[in-house]
Amino acid sequence: MHSLPIFVRIAGQPVILIGSGEAADAKRRLIERAGGIVVGEGDAAARLAFVAEDEPDAAAAWLKARGLLINVADRPDLCDFTLPAIVDRDPVIVAVGTGGASAGLAAALRQRIEAILPARLGDLARALHTARARMRAKWPDAGARRRALGEVLAPGGLLDPLGGIYEVDEWLESGHARSAAQLYTLGLRSSDPEDLTLRDVRMLGLADRIVHPAETPAAILDRARADAARIVSEMADEWWDMPGLTVFIDMAGI
Repeated sequence: MHSLPIFVRIAGQPVILIGSGEAADAKRRLIERAGGIVVGEGDAAARLAFVAEDEPDAAAAWLKARGLLINVADRPDLCDFTLPAIVDRDPVIVAVGTGGASAGLAAALRQRIEAILPARLGDLARALHTARARMRAKWPDAGARRRALGEVLAPGGLLDPLGGIYEVDEWLESGHARSAAQLYTLGLRSSDPEDLTLRDVRMLGLADRIVHPAETPAAILDRARADAARIVSEMADEWWDMPGLTVFIDMAGI
């Protein structure tokens, strides 16, 4: 992974913009859309800066020396951060980045995703935020809460994000709950993560722990949540009755 994807809140904060023309105008619109305040290069309170000049090297070096993180139009080699293509379903934001390798590819992917995501997706996010206290009361354990959300948001689930009909109250009143312990055996067909089934990928994303042989490819393990425990073991039985979802990786098929 060439970069750490993060979302930075800049509402009400000064952001330096150096340059003029079409590229600079695009950066200005984006900064203002996120609530930032465009300022000149001398602003001492700014922590982020955008440079959109034909000869940006001197400005970039000077800003870096001041400790700012900078983005330089069309010069990924000078960038501390790059700007992704954005799909906005406020408060849901989907960002597609290539690390500056191809803005055209990022834009093409954004257009595909734009056509898939329902216009009301933001309503689901707001409804889930409003229901946080009720979810905590229903599932006090964070792992149980995460698994319940993962199931109801899965394809075909009551709150499938791509379904466009979001009945959060109905879900919470339905008495829906998953068993405390669940074991899923993921049989690898190859070391290529592209060969995982959709269900395999979903279960990796939900798992509380991954039990796997030592030789399991890192590319497979990377499909799991970063906070899921990784346990090197050749046996799944001893983890079967632990609370939460355990995914056991079986490499017999490789």
